[in-house]
Amino acid sequence: MTKLKVDIIAENLMAIHPLLYKSISKPLRTKSSITPGGMFVMESLKRRGMLSMSDIGKCLSMPKPHITVIVDKLIDEGYVVRQNDPKDRRIINISLTDKGLIDFEEIKETLSLTLKSKLVLLSGLQQEQLLTASQLLREILISVLTIDLETSSHGK
Repeated sequence: MTKLKVDIIAENLMAIHPLLYKSISKPLRTKSSITPGGMFVMESLKRRGMLSMSDIGKCLSMPKPHITVIVDKLIDEGYVVRQNDPKDRRIINISLTDKGLIDFEEIKETLSLTLKSKLVLLSGLQQEQLLTASQLLREILISVLTIDLETSSHGK
C-alpha cells in the first residue's frame, strides 16, 4: 500500500470519530449526566465484567489518571463500585452496579434510536453501502486493534 493510501485512510478514520461523537454526545448529554467517556468505561465493564483501573485504561487506550476521573464520577452517580480483587487485595477492581447496567442499557437504546432516526433518512442504496462499509470497517479495525492489544500485553 502506498503512503498516499495510508494517509487518506488515516484522514477518513479521523474524520469519522468527530462525526459520530457529535451525533452521540449531544443526545447523551440531554438524557444523562454520563459523559461519552463514562459510556465507554461502562461498555468495557459490561463486556468484560470486573476490571482493574489499569485494565480499563488498556481497553480504552486512555491513561490511568483520566480513567480515575471518569470512574470517580460514575461511582458518585452509583453506576459502578470499587471492589477488592479476591486474588490480590492490593488490586482494586471496578464493576457495574445494577443501576449502572440498567441506566447504561436505557441510554444506549436512546442513542441507538437517535442514530437510527438519522440513518432512515438515507436512500436504500446509501443504507446498503453504509451497511457493507461499516461491517467491513468494524472487522478490519477489530483485527488491527486486537493485534495491537496483544502486542502491548506481551510487552509486560
